Amino acid sequence: MIKHTPTAAFLLSVMLWGLSGNFCAQAQTLDRIVAVVEDDVILEQELQKEVNVIVQRIAASKTQMPPESVLRKQVLEKMIVDKLQRQMADRAGISISEDQLNSSAADIAQRNNMSLEQFRSELEKQGMSYKGFLENMRDEIAINQLRGREIGGRIKVTEQEVDHYLETQGKVGADDTIQYHLGHILVALKEGASADEIQKAQREANDLVKKLRGGADFAQAAISHSDDANALKGGDLGWRTTSTLPTIFSGGINQMHTGDISEPIRSASGFHIIKMIENKGLDNHIITKTKVRHILIKTNELIDDAEARKRLFGLKARIMDGDDFAALARSHSDDKGSALKGGSLDWVSPGDLVKPFEEAMNKLNVKQVSDPVQSQFGWHLIQVLDRENKDNSVEYRRNQVRDALRKRKIEEETELWIRRLRDEAYVEINPARL
Repeated sequence: MIKHTPTAAFLLSVMLWGLSGNFCAQAQTLDRIVAVVEDDVILEQELQKEVNVIVQRIAASKTQMPPESVLRKQVLEKMIVDKLQRQMADRAGISISEDQLNSSAADIAQRNNMSLEQFRSELEKQGMSYKGFLENMRDEIAINQLRGREIGGRIKVTEQEVDHYLETQGKVGADDTIQYHLGHILVALKEGASADEIQKAQREANDLVKKLRGGADFAQAAISHSDDANALKGGDLGWRTTSTLPTIFSGGINQMHTGDISEPIRSASGFHIIKMIENKGLDNHIITKTKVRHILIKTNELIDDAEARKRLFGLKARIMDGDDFAALARSHSDDKGSALKGGSLDWVSPGDLVKPFEEAMNKLNVKQVSDPVQSQFGWHLIQVLDRENKDNSVEYRRNQVRDALRKRKIEEETELWIRRLRDEAYVEINPARL
């Protein structure tokens, strides 16, 4: 706990407790303060708004609703942690531009097969303010950037670590042929917890395991008791492979059956309880590789979009009349690297090229030449030379392991980082408002 008390926080805490006279009258003219978080506050109306959102989510999932006091406490704790991270992002100078915000909103709308206006309308139908949605998204993006700066930047996964994982697991990807859908409850411990605190947390974890094995609803227990970031989602970790699980409980997960509840698992963060919700197998990973070449015309102050298209249509007509694509690429393409190879990009895999280029390429038959295609680099004439299906399972598994090991490290470090941030922050909670 930080020993100093910020001046603003001190004044607000006086209001919070409503000690006497003018302070009490002043407090009553404002929304009631539920918590002081460093130099900021959480108001009762803010808390209630978040509680209402979570109540709707829990009701939609058909999970039994926990007592209101428990739910308010869990939601408040999440709000405190989010506010601390947002404050830290502000101090770090992280700001999200309107262009970034609008672009992110458009991406979300597109993933839901909607235009931005349709997405906005749908939010409003569900009683959600679009402006409020954007502000929440702004905070989420800023927090993600903060975590990337504070944690992600120092997380590295070496090829040796990938090799070691694959060696210790036996056959490449052997343990990743199964996916696990898991639930998670964390009974947290602060850093430097005393023996009594550890014993108390272990007793709580043991009691939870006993109740869960006796038929208690796992999602409700997670919402009511878990200190994990996924608590308000019923502790749902989603689908994971062994390599994506935290090291401390990845080893025994393949021994669990659907519905099983693990014994409490101790880590630096506290005691973890895992539920095996379901599992499923994975197929081999087959990709289509494409051998492709192109001619690029870049736009500039002398060549606009119309002129670039005109030139490429002219080159296409020459190719259709029998001129050699490679020779034209060498003499006309602005992509000097591929021009030397007759425009060849060689064999490419899905995701190697920018989206507009790849989408146009995928629509072409072998030997077919496209019409001009625009990308961020300029205008392209594309020809597919060949295609082949390839079992990419080994390379795919290595990439999976590499990504999973990085994600595992980030999750473990983030959990500790958030716990440390919370423990060291100046926070006062008004129990009367809970």
